[in-house]
Amino acid sequence: MGVLERVNSRLNGSHQRDTVLTPDEWAGLFEYGGLSYPLVQTTMGNVREERIAWSSVAANQGNSAVFSLVQARVQAFSQIRFQWTNFTGSQPGDLFGTPDLSILERPWPNGRTAQLLALMELDNCLAGNAYICRPRKDRLARMRPHLVTIVLGSQDDPDDPADADDVEVVGYIYWRRAGGAKYFGPDEVAHYKTMPDPNFQFLGMSWLTPCIREVQGDSLMTEHKARFLINAATPNLAIKFDPNITIDMVRKFKALLEEEHKGVFNAYKTLYLGGGADVTPVGADLKQLDFAVTQGKGEARLAAAAGVPASWVGFSEGLQGSALNASTFNNQRRRFSDGTLWHLWTCAAQSLETVVPPPYTAASLWFDSRVPFMREDSTDIATVQAQNANTITQLVREGFTPESVVKALANNDWTALQHTGLLSVQLQSPGQNDPQQATVSPNNGNGKPAAIGAGT
Repeated sequence: MGVLERVNSRLNGSHQRDTVLTPDEWAGLFEYGGLSYPLVQTTMGNVREERIAWSSVAANQGNSAVFSLVQARVQAFSQIRFQWTNFTGSQPGDLFGTPDLSILERPWPNGRTAQLLALMELDNCLAGNAYICRPRKDRLARMRPHLVTIVLGSQDDPDDPADADDVEVVGYIYWRRAGGAKYFGPDEVAHYKTMPDPNFQFLGMSWLTPCIREVQGDSLMTEHKARFLINAATPNLAIKFDPNITIDMVRKFKALLEEEHKGVFNAYKTLYLGGGADVTPVGADLKQLDFAVTQGKGEARLAAAAGVPASWVGFSEGLQGSALNASTFNNQRRRFSDGTLWHLWTCAAQSLETVVPPPYTAASLWFDSRVPFMREDSTDIATVQAQNANTITQLVREGFTPESVVKALANNDWTALQHTGLLSVQLQSPGQNDPQQATVSPNNGNGKPAAIGAGT
């Protein structure tokens, strides 16, 4: 009995798919013939990275730069709706809908497509993986990525299937926070990931993973600003005392100084010192530290990793100089739409096909990109269509068949053109006389030239 049969047998013995098993029992299920089937946990490489990715303080809610980038991706990504299409070569054809898509329109009670997509991209940003299952025919459900385990299998190397040639995903385990676990087959979970993890074949990697130091640095800069204002709101001070001053007197002076001058509300007060005290400012203020430039550079690197132009999230690096020019701004928007968003939408449509099968083999789940964020692209599309129309007209006039002309333009393949053998506008064969060609006789009997046309 294989691993899948053993899991299903154990789960279906009581006719319940949500049988509660302990982790030890699950580990026993994935052992057969003295061999263990490994369980691949969804993590981000090491403890620190996993903590930052899933800590609401460090990654999302506590860092405004990361939150802004995640919000920009989620807002633009969640605007689309799904449709079916038939691909012609590499290009999607006409979009059409069927009742099967209603599960994506209303994935759960009071839920809509935008909410489903927002959760998928949020998990993708923070964990690099999003898992959507279909527990019932009429609803979808989100599984928290850090509670999902991917089960791998191999016929050639069951001891270490991760490196086997025939490695494959044989299922997913969802470890519930309340206890127990639930098994899903590979065709029951939509696994949405947009950046492969180089260390794991079947896992995705968050765009935050290579930016851990940038996130930490940005958070520390924000903390530095807060500490600067809390502790002094002015440059730090070093106070020297006369050697004759006792330790008790220094401590009393320190307590009095902090009480009356420490903190933002006591900033800029006049400082009065007794005899024997000498104040020397040390450190630098925020201007001397070039604080805005230092933090702005870090924000720009985070924006680059997220695939979001800095100008779209209001980062200082994106609001200076040529970045504010209309052409530059439009080019950045195009980079965001054609690069980042189109890739995310494609991955989402392909992954959701697992839980929303196409109505027939040739159909594919696709998306309708006519959304507010892409409105400016409509002008560019209209320009391209006008150019294509002129090309079609010119080629048909030169004798090519309309069907081959359309096919050549759609596939960008000029070898698809087929000629009719007819030439020019009249589409005549070489040497053929036009039956409507006018005949002119020297005269019509009255000394005048004959009129042109068959009826004269």
